[in-house]
Amino acid sequence: MTKADFLAQWRTHLADGRRRSPHTVRAYVAAAKRLLDQRRDTGWADIAAIDTAALRSQLALRRADGLGNASAARELSALKAFVGFAKAQCGQVETAAPRLRGPRLKKGLPRPVTPDEASNLAEVIAQNASEEWIGKRDRAVLYLLYGAGLRIAEALSLTGRDAPLSDTLLVTGKGGKQRVVPVLPVVQAAVAEYCAVNPWRADQDAPLFRGAKGGPLRQGMVQKAMARARIMLGLPATATPHALRHSFATHLLSAGADLRSLQELLGHASLGSTQIYTKVDAAALLETYRGAHPRERD
Repeated sequence: MTKADFLAQWRTHLADGRRRSPHTVRAYVAAAKRLLDQRRDTGWADIAAIDTAALRSQLALRRADGLGNASAARELSALKAFVGFAKAQCGQVETAAPRLRGPRLKKGLPRPVTPDEASNLAEVIAQNASEEWIGKRDRAVLYLLYGAGLRIAEALSLTGRDAPLSDTLLVTGKGGKQRVVPVLPVVQAAVAEYCAVNPWRADQDAPLFRGAKGGPLRQGMVQKAMARARIMLGLPATATPHALRHSFATHLLSAGADLRSLQELLGHASLGSTQIYTKVDAAALLETYRGAHPRERD
């Protein structure tokens, strides 16, 4: 087998078998390619035989290139998955990859934006777009992130079949897992305003959100629009599209939502991913206290 054969099968497994996101597929295939570039494997058995020492050596090469802790941890996860896939291809019952602990990561807290900031971002983006329909498009996407807690990839995966939005929306998230999220009237209205001026045909199977030339809207375009808007509003670099999803979660928790319900709405596989928002809420409370307590102001 050639390196291209290995990578093609790995890509198909990730995209079709595991239904990973395009971003994850690219990253995992790139990690596998870097590993194969250092080896002369001719079959899956060669890759299945990769041991801890070989993985450690590959990671050391990447670290020598200046790879940070977070990127190194992702690289190791990708390589372990690749070796596990190779073992499965060889018919091995035990497909666990060699044990190797990744770098310790310091888990930072997400930084939510306030409701006013979220609203201002959406309006500034709409007002400064090159065309009216593009402004309404980007505004609708941001409303889905902040008003329904969608990931940006989830919002951009909606099709003409999903419009007009009803009170609930069936969302397909990571790993192909589906969940039902409530849709606020203001979010429904934003999407309806975009659909009313969208110059492209709203076929049921076509992307709901289109690029300027009619193709699927790319995440990078929304990110660039938000970057311009946050500069105009003087907001920090942490005010990204994904921060709007963090804000959705934080504000719901502040309003009394329980963690289990929040986990369902966000589509988190584990409750641990959702529990980080309790720390965010506590941090916001402490910030309010420090600003209001007379001793803290002195």
